[in-house]
Amino acid sequence: MKELVVISGKGGTGKTSLVASYAALARRAVLADCDVDASDLHLVLGPEIERREAFVGSALARVRTGHCTACGKCEEVCRFDAVSFDGPGNGLVPRTFRVDEVACEGCGVCAWFCAEKAIAFEPAVRGHWFVSGTRFGPMVHARLLPGAGNSGRLVSLVREEARKLAEHEGRALVLIDGSPGIGCPVIASLTTADLVLAVSEPSLAGEHDLARVLELARSLGRPTALCVNRADLNPAQAERMERAAEAAGTRVLPRVRFDRAVSRAQNEGRAVVELGPGPAAEDIETGWRALCRLLAIP
Repeated sequence: MKELVVISGKGGTGKTSLVASYAALARRAVLADCDVDASDLHLVLGPEIERREAFVGSALARVRTGHCTACGKCEEVCRFDAVSFDGPGNGLVPRTFRVDEVACEGCGVCAWFCAEKAIAFEPAVRGHWFVSGTRFGPMVHARLLPGAGNSGRLVSLVREEARKLAEHEGRALVLIDGSPGIGCPVIASLTTADLVLAVSEPSLAGEHDLARVLELARSLGRPTALCVNRADLNPAQAERMERAAEAAGTRVLPRVRFDRAVSRAQNEGRAVVELGPGPAAEDIETGWRALCRLLAIP
């Protein structure tokens, strides 16, 4: 079993569109959307949820209203402005304190200093993860609650569940749609990758962010490849990016041309290669064959 992770240095490079087409071409892959903060692969693949599980993240503080004496110590020691004096009364005092779950950073200082033990500090549900069926095969994906942390842990969980599913069903490939950037979710998605494909665009911002994301993958010891999307919009820039990537040991895949069919596919909730022949579809299929050779999969 091989694991291909598709990432980008910045959002908007067309990464998810390529992943959707790769899913259509792969036949026997398990899909994983590890962009848990802003997932969108489901918009193209239309998954039908078969299993739903809660994701329990780090502990959060919660005022136990009946025990609160409104002493104000919790508000005094909180450094994140997460405690407010607008909780309901409890018969002892007309108002109590309240913890804002979004602002709470889970440090536990308020619970430590509360003399009345009026603050519970417990792990909380911070999102959900799913195993779904799609027209291209099974998919593991997740949704993190707004403002919730621990995205790296949730990414690791999604990746591990996808690997388990692939092993159980005897599938040859785990195809992962990663997050943009170089943060914790990206690092978590690269941990066991056999190949990291960076998707970029021919622009100065794309060149800068590509250098960062390739450096991250190499620092983790992961083999890398590059695909420049919409490359014909600035061929000179694309060539400069490819030369720099090759010089650093990154394999360069065939470029993908700009094609308005990509927008039509997105609007229709389909992969580009499902629309039939066209510049982008032809380039994606050529690139997919190159990826299969690099991964040594049929």
